[in-house]
Amino acid sequence: TPLYSILATEQYYISKKKKKLLFKASRQAAGIPGITPTEEKDGNLPDIVNSGSLHEFLVNLHERYGPVVSFWFGGRLVVSLGTVDVLKQHINPNKTLDPFETMLKSLLRYQSGGGSVSENHMRKKLYENGVTNSLKSNFALLLKLSEELLDKWLSYPESQHVPLSQHMLGFAMKSVTQMVMGSTFEDDQEVVRFQKNHGTVWSEIGKGFLDGSLDKNTTRKKQYEDALMQLESILRNIIKERKGRNFSQHVFIDSLVQGNLNDQQILEDSMIFSLASCIITAKLCTWAICFLTTSEEVQKKLYEELDQVFGNGPITPEKIEQLRYCRHVLCETVRTAKLTPVSARLQDIEGKIDQFIIPRETLVLYALGVVLQDPNTWPSPHRFDPDRFDDELVMKTFSSLGFSGTQECPELRFAYMVTTVLLSLLVKRLHLLSVEGQVIETKYELVTSSREEAWITVSKRY
Repeated sequence: TPLYSILATEQYYISKKKKKLLFKASRQAAGIPGITPTEEKDGNLPDIVNSGSLHEFLVNLHERYGPVVSFWFGGRLVVSLGTVDVLKQHINPNKTLDPFETMLKSLLRYQSGGGSVSENHMRKKLYENGVTNSLKSNFALLLKLSEELLDKWLSYPESQHVPLSQHMLGFAMKSVTQMVMGSTFEDDQEVVRFQKNHGTVWSEIGKGFLDGSLDKNTTRKKQYEDALMQLESILRNIIKERKGRNFSQHVFIDSLVQGNLNDQQILEDSMIFSLASCIITAKLCTWAICFLTTSEEVQKKLYEELDQVFGNGPITPEKIEQLRYCRHVLCETVRTAKLTPVSARLQDIEGKIDQFIIPRETLVLYALGVVLQDPNTWPSPHRFDPDRFDDELVMKTFSSLGFSGTQECPELRFAYMVTTVLLSLLVKRLHLLSVEGQVIETKYELVTSSREEAWITVSKRY
């Protein structure tokens, strides 16, 4: 089944003989509550498809069976963890591979990354330096692109409906491509080409692999493979161009090129980072603005903080660090929107969660979308309330899930900074307003988005 793509590195594969035995014996051996396979070949794939998404399937499963549940991808047992408590038992802070990136790599059928502990530490460090240096070196560029968007919105008549998702995707593509890959993307045509291929690849790894439809449609499969090939070709050229040369602007890819990685690792890591950063940034910007339009009180409080920190002075990296309430707004956006609802790890050695034994080589899903809406952890979970993050314990819990602090995924750290700069400019100059009667439905894939375009209007503060 296409869901084997999630298990597609060599270490994930098991022989066909073992698969038959596994199918019959593993469930009884594990004794984990959950559902038996609907079909021998596809496991619970039909149930996932009928639920609408993997996230919605997991919500239902955890409601029925509790915090630790099991189901089947094809002939493989999968365990899902759905509360902070059981996740904390499983998350190993010494593990350097980010579970969201692990899942992306396997969906793309990339195989590098199962290296030694020291190699993984080194790559994590490269990633962290890459994010820090590219944000620092390109701060003026980020400011300029944010100002361009602000000017565009300032030019609109007050009643004009703004297609928020479209604008945020365009802004994220423009800013992230230049900050990750460099000056090639100063050319708008290059950004448009990248965005088209990115859209094809992302929609398939978000949905096509998971629901089994990609392998059944040769036209779509070819479009996906062509788009991925074109993205890889763009990246190979950039890697080649930036090797052994010094550029005035340090971009993310430079940190990988200067590290002790081979070309394939640089290609895969930069592909994962650019794919995920573009989409996470676009959706974080979209959801943050959506929630601000429906919460006048939060928007007012954010404006007051921006006014206090910046006054009439310039926006600088040092002052951005002081925006405590803005950070809480973004944390609450990630939580309320369930921005990345699922991530995954492979159980490399037999482990135990509560009283349940998790066999070696089991795929363990972190049902983050379920965890982020758990009323036992987040009182009034469906309410958008940035003030909840004033509580240090709440922030600590959020960090332990990888959404902040030392365990934060690098793409999200990147997105936080880009969104903060954009919001600082927009909210200082504009009231962001919702369109009356609009209901925004959520689409759950690898990154959560609105099902249809999200429309807003804006009016000038001064």
